[in-house]
Amino acid sequence: MKEIHLFYAPELPDRLALPDDEAGHAVRVLRMKDGAPLLATDGRGTFYECTLLSASPKHCALQIERSFPGDHLWQGHIHLAVAPTKNMDRIEWLAEKATEIGFDELTFLLCKNSERKVIKTERVEKIVVSATKQSHKAHKPEVHELTRIADFLRQPRTGNKYIAHCLAEEGTLPFLFHLLPADGEVTMLIGPEGDFTPEEVAMAEAAGYQSVSLGRSRLRTETAALVAVQLANLKQQKG
Repeated sequence: MKEIHLFYAPELPDRLALPDDEAGHAVRVLRMKDGAPLLATDGRGTFYECTLLSASPKHCALQIERSFPGDHLWQGHIHLAVAPTKNMDRIEWLAEKATEIGFDELTFLLCKNSERKVIKTERVEKIVVSATKQSHKAHKPEVHELTRIADFLRQPRTGNKYIAHCLAEEGTLPFLFHLLPADGEVTMLIGPEGDFTPEEVAMAEAAGYQSVSLGRSRLRTETAALVAVQLANLKQQKG
């Protein structure tokens, strides 16, 4: 079976063309010609079956033949807020794999124990776009800038809210999976390599976040974040 390449065109259907980088990939790498069929998504939940009207590395004009909704494979809205690791490769890996699994928002947290205090979200955004296309999803996760945890906690949020940490005595915190709802909005906080401070945990709990465990294994930040996304996705899987 011929592989179907999915293109990301966030301005569809208002702008009937591929973005410049997608046009270059279509023509230079995939050798697509005028009249070729292609599949694109706006990243907001819709697929577009298109015909390529003009194949140029700098501009690929499209004609939409049909549009249809892409399945949102989980029933709620999953928001992951995580302190970025010192090694940026690990965060890029997390963004890629979490997108493949399926979630809705990614916010980077600046905490007291954070070793990385600056992050370039443009690179993460490109990885998320690539993973969205690779996993053939119509919904691209939204990537937010680095935010101080105190500012994040002040932002009003509905739904279920959790903070995972290792500060409590082993076995005293409930396992996240047992608390997750089958649908609705979920926000999950994952701390830096040095974990959240007791003050940050107290601040989160005061803001309505419930302290939870991700299991008995001690996990790296990026692993803990991916486990949280996987648990939420599994709990909210459709059908």
